[in-house]
Amino acid sequence: MFKPSKEKPFVATAAAIEAHRQETIIQCLEVLREQAERYNGLDYLQVFQNTEPSEPDLWAIEDKAAITFLLPSDY
Repeated sequence: MFKPSKEKPFVATAAAIEAHRQETIIQCLEVLREQAERYNGLDYLQVFQNTEPSEPDLWAIEDKAAITFLLPSDY
C-alpha cells in the first residue's frame, strides 16, 4: 500500500532523471502524497503516463526503505 510520508526518502534512477526534469519528479511525488492522503493509500506501484510519445512513462514504487522513481526499462 502506497502511503508516502514526508519523512520517507525518495530516490530516482539515473535514467528517470535524464528523461524527466527534477522538478517533474518532485511534482509527481507531491501528487502521490496528496492522492495517498485523499484515498487513504494507493497501490505500491504508480504510473505517470506521459502524453508525449517521445518521452517514457515514469513509475513510482514504494517499499519499506524508500519511494523510487524509475522508467519501465529500469525495472
